[in-house]
Formats: sequence, C-alpha cells, structure tokens
Amino acid sequence: MWRQVWDSVRKLLSLAQKWERSQEEIEELRQQVKDLTAISQKLYYELQRLNDKVDHQQENTMLKIENEMLKFERRLPPGKDDK
Repeated sequence: MWRQVWDSVRKLLSLAQKWERSQEEIEELRQQVKDLTAISQKLYYELQRLNDKVDHQQENTMLKIENEMLKFERRLPPGKDDK
C-alpha cells in the first residue's frame, strides 16, 4: 500500500515538474510570437517605404523623359502645312 502511495506521489511530482516546464515554454513561445509580430510589422513598413520610394523614382523618371521629349520637339523644324 505504501508503495502505491509513494508511486502516486512520485507521479504527481513528475507531473508538477512537467507542468512547470510547459508553462515556461509557453511563455517563451509567447515572447517569440511577440518578437516575430514586431519584426513582421517592421518589414511591412519597410516594404511600404520602399514601394513609395520606387513610385516616386518612377514618377521622376517619367517627368525627366517627358522633359527631354519636349526639348527634342522644340529643336525640330516646324511641320509643313498641307494648305
């Protein structure tokens, strides 16, 4: 009988230790999720910033091309009228 009591107490202690370790692991996992969330938010904002920068550069490039085309058109001789 004492042996059964001792085995039961040992099992309870073992389960308590496992439960404590599980709680610690859960806290670690929660912290990792928080860290990953923060990293993903930073990446999202960085991608948005880069996207805005690319859009701005494309707009500037198009304006430069348009300016060069206008300069070139001014250098051409006037067209002939069909009158």
